[in-house]
Amino acid sequence: MPKSQTIRILLIALIVVVAASFLPLGVSGYVLGLLTVAYYFGVFSMAWDLLFGFAGEVNFGPTFLIGTGAYTAGILDNLYGPPIWVCVFAGTFAAVLGGLVLALPALRVRGPYFGLTTLVAVLMLQNFVVVDAGLTGGEIGLTVPDVLTISDVVNYQIALWFMAASGAILFALARSPVGLILQASGQDAMQAGALGFNVTKHKLFAFVISAFFSGLAGSLLVFYFGSASIGTLIDVTVGVQIIIAAVLGGRRTILGAVLGSVFLIAMSEVLRPLGDLSNFTVFALALMVVLVFPNGFFGLLTRRRENV
Repeated sequence: MPKSQTIRILLIALIVVVAASFLPLGVSGYVLGLLTVAYYFGVFSMAWDLLFGFAGEVNFGPTFLIGTGAYTAGILDNLYGPPIWVCVFAGTFAAVLGGLVLALPALRVRGPYFGLTTLVAVLMLQNFVVVDAGLTGGEIGLTVPDVLTISDVVNYQIALWFMAASGAILFALARSPVGLILQASGQDAMQAGALGFNVTKHKLFAFVISAFFSGLAGSLLVFYFGSASIGTLIDVTVGVQIIIAAVLGGRRTILGAVLGSVFLIAMSEVLRPLGDLSNFTVFALALMVVLVFPNGFFGLLTRRRENV
């Protein structure tokens, strides 16, 4: 991507974020709540895109990192009640540590086995939450006594600027020399290794960065919800939504993942009256978008600007 186009994309993204910061002046608290969740999911999807879009590793278990961070923060707050920032730090650290423990053996395998390893990790975490219900709340869920704030506007602004900062860091990292090495490793690991690059080390780095942002966003989200449960943070369906959002936005774009997340959250809410058919309809629409626009929303917008 040319430097001039990168600068233009960043300027447009900054304008959009600044404009979005004024939304509380004209929309209801209900809409702000939906967008708040969408922004956190945008961070999840951007972190996933760094690992898959650039490193080429299909992580079927993004919710393992999210759930580890969220439950660590929530359990710590439930048991000892330290300041929220301490719980968030602990949750982020736990996600990074969990990511390291998972990545070290997982990166030694190739092809579908890496994805299978990450998927099994999610199922193990689900099982742990159910079995150790006294600590985690089990299938009922864990109630967190503290929240970030009771103000819809403040919660929205926290999520918006956290998403913006995360996107800027991940976007810069993806366009850095490290990102180029990751992309080369994802396309042809053997050739990248022959050129002298340590493929495993760079992919491990990508996994750790993905774990950091996933754990941090998960820890913050649990203090927005005021609770943690398998259905909202760990379930495989949640992971599928994160993956679909990243693909919808555009693979290897990072910022496009936010567009995909907002689209999924908005469509899920619009189609909620359909009941059990709502998820089916949302996923069907997502499939149609992917088939029609294989480069995602971000690729479509970029191409249109180039044609103008």
